[in-house]
Parts: sequence; C-alpha cells; structure tokens
Amino acid sequence: MAKNTVWHDDYWLLLMQIYLQKPVGMKPLYSRAMVDLSLELHIAPQVLHSKMQQIARLETPRIERIWQTYSQNPRRLARAVRLLREMKGFGAADNFYQGVEVQETFEKDFRPLAEAPQFKPVMLVLILDLYFRLTTITMVAETPEVQELARLIKVKPSDIVLVLDIFQNCDPYLNRDELIISDLLLPCQQVWHRYGNIATEQLAAHAEELKAYFAS
Repeated sequence: MAKNTVWHDDYWLLLMQIYLQKPVGMKPLYSRAMVDLSLELHIAPQVLHSKMQQIARLETPRIERIWQTYSQNPRRLARAVRLLREMKGFGAADNFYQGVEVQETFEKDFRPLAEAPQFKPVMLVLILDLYFRLTTITMVAETPEVQELARLIKVKPSDIVLVLDIFQNCDPYLNRDELIISDLLLPCQQVWHRYGNIATEQLAAHAEELKAYFAS
C-alpha cells in the first residue's frame, strides 16, 4: 500500500457508489468493484470493506449527511464521483501519487504475472486450493472440478493442469525432484510458500472469498 496512506472523507463517495450498486448493500470483500477501487486508492480491500460496514450502519454524522444527499439520487452521486476523480487526478496515478513512495503489497496479487500474463497470483491461489482437494490421478483436464475452475477464471483446463503439476513439484510430501522449466515455476513457489503450509480450511475460506472477484 502507499506509504503513510490515510483515509480521506472524499473516498466515502467512491465507496458509497459501490454500496448503492444493485443489489444495494454490503458487497463481497473481493468483489471486482471493491478490488478495482482498492487498486485505484492503494488501500487494501479489507480496509474498504470495514469502511463499507460503517456506511451500512450509518455510523457517523458525516456518513449520514452523504447518505441523505446521494442515496436517492444515483445520478447526482455519479456526477460528484466523476468530479472528484477529475479533481484528484484519479486515472493519472503518476500525478496523483507524485512524491509519495508506493510500496505495493496486495496490488500485485491482482495484476497479471510478468512471466505468464494469462495468470494473476490470486488465480494461482485458487488453483492451490483445488490442488489440496484433488488426488494426483485426478489432476487432469477431464476432471469436472478442473473444468469448473477454468471457466471461472477464464483459462484453459490444460493451463490449470500445468499449474497443478508445478504445485506437485513444490509439495515436499511428494518428493518430486525432476527439473521443471516453466515461467510459472517461481510464481507457483511463491504462492506455495505463502499458503501451502496453512490449514486447508483457512485456505479454502480465503479461496471462496477470492472467487467473488471472478464471478462479478
């Protein structure tokens, strides 16, 4: 995230616009709209989700005033959001963050891999979750779970199988030591180091949240 990032009151307009999208109400943590706004502001989705809960509860007088002004007038809110982005330099990140040291963390998870642009790290996380649900003999393109995930993240089943095969090489319990030459090897190793040793239930819960990004 951006170093010394602070929340600005203007951001309530951006977040409320998402809240008011149909169906009105809280949006999933990793819905595409929430993630896109997180990337735009360099504020983690968890922070935005917590702020959206404040909107749902009309927690402060400031939020109540914004709600009274815009909740029944989405066009007025859209104009205010458009003006805010024009004034603040949104969409021109180099200008908006000029002089600010940006240290990306979560942002990288939602951006295409330089080594394999058809994948993002979050996609590898979903495939890792699938890895722990399958046996090695079912890690093939014909397996329904493989095909279902391929449809969700919009890649070929064979691409899923390739990543599953690389994860087999990362798995210390399989003791596979054959040489793998793939641009995906390092990204898969990095995802394995982050998630391969946590409880499978915890990984499954995280993966389920991430699916909202691809379903929306």
